[in-house]
Amino acid sequence: MKIAVNTRFLLSGKLEGIGWFTHEIFKRMVLNHPEVEFLFIFDRAYDEQFIFAKNVTPIVVSPPARHPILWHIWFNWAVPRILKKHKPDLFISTDGFASLYTKVPQITTIHDLAFEHYPEHLPFKFRYYLRKYTPQFAKKVNRIITVSTFSKSDIAKTYNIQEEKISIIHNGAHERYKPLSNETITAVRQKYSNAKPYFVFAGALHPRKNVEGLLDAFAQFKEKNNCDIQLLLIGRFAWKSEAIKEKLANHPFKNEIHHYDYMNVDELSNVIGAAFALTFVSLFEGFGIPILEAIRCNVPGIVANKTSMPEVAGNTALYVNPKDVSDIADKMGEMYVNEGKRTSLINACAEQAAIFDWDESAEKLFQLIKKEISTSLNN
Repeated sequence: MKIAVNTRFLLSGKLEGIGWFTHEIFKRMVLNHPEVEFLFIFDRAYDEQFIFAKNVTPIVVSPPARHPILWHIWFNWAVPRILKKHKPDLFISTDGFASLYTKVPQITTIHDLAFEHYPEHLPFKFRYYLRKYTPQFAKKVNRIITVSTFSKSDIAKTYNIQEEKISIIHNGAHERYKPLSNETITAVRQKYSNAKPYFVFAGALHPRKNVEGLLDAFAQFKEKNNCDIQLLLIGRFAWKSEAIKEKLANHPFKNEIHHYDYMNVDELSNVIGAAFALTFVSLFEGFGIPILEAIRCNVPGIVANKTSMPEVAGNTALYVNPKDVSDIADKMGEMYVNEGKRTSLINACAEQAAIFDWDESAEKLFQLIKKEISTSLNN
């Protein structure tokens, strides 16, 4: 069996949602199935750390696909030539894309359709491409993978696709995310938050993450509660982040807000694990990996009551309307003053975390790949 994989999001020091999904799933798949040949297709020079075993053959295919025009060239001209040359049994992408010009069976992973519901949050060229071609990809591929029950239903309804064509493969969390000792929590807070307890947000900073709403809510919370709790924002400034930068610069409690750029998993797991609570009030998510990362650390959450987020957080969070700043502020206050409620949320973390496991997800996806290859061979 020969499986070709789009690995263009395996970027050293820059792994985010799709990159982590690719890394965690295919590292396990490669190591657990040495009898299978994997072709890892990169769009630029790769790091050897991503060549997980001898059954991986790396292939670099130009041009680097980081722009809609280059996406089109890479997937529809460059990749088909590689597939024709190497003759894999299946081509799988983890970024929602596919090739419209190959006869090789395909699977794609559509994590969410945020660009359909909040197109204004993306630059024009990106949203135009995604809204034009994602429906075509969804129709073209043999099977669609997604990461939550919410996203499965949303994809089926939005693109008029039978749900039987869509399979759920949950995200997991890196093994580094786990409860911290009191000594480690103290040390982390000393380093990152002036030794104070803190709420934490992790993720790229752009409009869909509702960071502006979180900043406004933090101001209300601080005005109502005489406390030393800080706010940590962990993530790079992404598209349309100018308003977030301005709000940070002019925030009435800016000295108690700490922004840190991209962190590696060792650092981020400590920062999340030492938090008083996660604040994740995004407008739209297909999953919400930081929620699960916090749960794995026994850190409760203040989480939006929309889309997939309640599915991931379960009984470990206080839920808010993400468009209601006062609601977010009130729940931050409740988390602060109601220690009994916070403890009950923490106590629910272990059971909720057990639902999501990378090992199970990797094996489930491998079995789906085998099934699709078998079906294609028999047709």
